[in-house]
Amino acid sequence: MKIAVAGAGAFGTGLAIALAANGPVTLWARDAKAATKMQESRENAARLPDLIIPENVTVTSDLSEVFAADTILLAIPAQKAGAWLAEHAAELAGKRLVACCKGIDQATLRGPVAQIENHVPDAVAAMLTGPSFAADIARHLPTALTLACKDNDEGAYLQACLSTPTLRLYLSHDVVGAELGGALKNVIAIACGVCMGAGFGESARAAVITRGFAEMRRIGAALGADPETLTGLSGFGDLALTCTSDASRNYRFGLSVGAGKEFDSSTTVEGAATAVSVTNLAEKHNLDLPICRVVADLSSGKIDPETALATLLARPLRKEQ
Repeated sequence: MKIAVAGAGAFGTGLAIALAANGPVTLWARDAKAATKMQESRENAARLPDLIIPENVTVTSDLSEVFAADTILLAIPAQKAGAWLAEHAAELAGKRLVACCKGIDQATLRGPVAQIENHVPDAVAAMLTGPSFAADIARHLPTALTLACKDNDEGAYLQACLSTPTLRLYLSHDVVGAELGGALKNVIAIACGVCMGAGFGESARAAVITRGFAEMRRIGAALGADPETLTGLSGFGDLALTCTSDASRNYRFGLSVGAGKEFDSSTTVEGAATAVSVTNLAEKHNLDLPICRVVADLSSGKIDPETALATLLARPLRKEQ
């Protein structure tokens, strides 16, 4: 199997470093200067400083080298993935395409695998998701992820080829559940960050995690996800990690919002865009997702943390479910 990773951000670079344990990997960076610098220095200083890129990872800005692979991992931001797939649909036809981005597209309200199926219908589409940070993967620390694929044989093949001694992949056929878990945990992580940044305390964060998980299950049921998927690695596992660690970009973004501080605009925060998408999905399916709605309003600057808290506390008392 020839493997390429499209997207040389932190997660794409981390995956390329990890997968190099199995053989040669091509890592594509959009910026030619950045690709050349990474290839020569053997480091992604901007995203994963002090981590060496193995010699069998070729960093390039030449897409033809990516298209020469039969398996391509898409580590492109979720809001840009659809346009990238549409632009290169002809070259991607018949490939194995593994989405490694987490989010729901604002324009189409589709997850990453649905985007692949829409733009490249004859490709094998899969989703790699779960509790993981790029630096942990790159350092070969033990990590367990979900690999979701509708095709049993192709899923098993990808599971075998993309697993390493420290990267353990668990196979699932519930693509919808895997997409939703990875996308929605980022939204809840922002809410948890806001709680901590605004000084609301650990008890408030625990409540947000718990009620946020209920919202994840609610929309999962509406869209046909297997409830078991959301209690696994790609759902609750990823939620627990992202909502409690400063290494999470979405959590750090929430911390900044809650504390009224500026946040690095060059850092991708998938949860902010996904919150808007989820709110639109909730309206479409007549679902009550108050935390997701509040995060959407917070991220767009429509309300402040105090108003957000007041909004949630003002909700009617009812039976927990």
